Amino acid sequence: MTMDLSVIIVNFNTADLTQACIESILASGSKLTIEIIVVDNGSSQKLKLSKSADLRLLANTSNLGFAKANNQGIKIARGEYLLLLNSDTKVKPKALDHLVGFARANPDAGVVGAKLLNLDGSVQASCLRLPTLARTLKHYWLGQKGLLDKYVPKPQVASQVEAVVGAAFLITPAALDKIRSLDERYFMYYEDLEYCKQVKKIGLKVYYLPTAQIIHYHGASGKNLASDVNQWRRLIASSKIYHGSFAHYLIYLLTWTHQKVSTIWKRYLFS
Repeated sequence: MTMDLSVIIVNFNTADLTQACIESILASGSKLTIEIIVVDNGSSQKLKLSKSADLRLLANTSNLGFAKANNQGIKIARGEYLLLLNSDTKVKPKALDHLVGFARANPDAGVVGAKLLNLDGSVQASCLRLPTLARTLKHYWLGQKGLLDKYVPKPQVASQVEAVVGAAFLITPAALDKIRSLDERYFMYYEDLEYCKQVKKIGLKVYYLPTAQIIHYHGASGKNLASDVNQWRRLIASSKIYHGSFAHYLIYLLTWTHQKVSTIWKRYLFS
């Protein structure tokens, strides 16, 4: 049976958050036919899910990474649209209907991202420009600090952007037809940027939709990794894949030297 929407949630030792996320989906008042697929990445915490034909659990014996786990969900999904949703999120009323409704009304859409909110209702960074070496140079060393301003969309206006944050990431049938999976070279981080980049290459668009609102406990789904050191290692590894080793090290050098020069300059001014 084909559903309107498959929601794929990767769980790694976030049992309580995952359960709360599922409950928020069920309580969101959606008129869509929805299935929820939870992919557990070898968690030590026991995940208790209610038995339902529209709630499925895939259990891995080890942590296969965020991209690969999502791809496992994608392979068995029955939905016309797919929503990759972080376990540390809560769906606000009608958010799912807004996402799917917008995608249906805009056949050029490949990815649609939601407005991510903090617990206090303030807006998180929900979309961004694709990072490049040239943009890093312009931002940090050529004084073009306003380079990113046009990618801070107006609060209530749907906008075409270069990339959206993968915490709430709707993929359309048009995109899935050409790009069926996330790039599994990325264990964690950058897989959302890579997918957005590939979507644009096939002539589709990435949209930010502020009427679809989702609360995001930023970083909570990654806190249960072995250590902060492991997170940094994975971030660096993903950056090397995305940029290439040469550009990655240049970007690191540009940002590091900018921070050092700024620190020295501030000490000089206020000494």
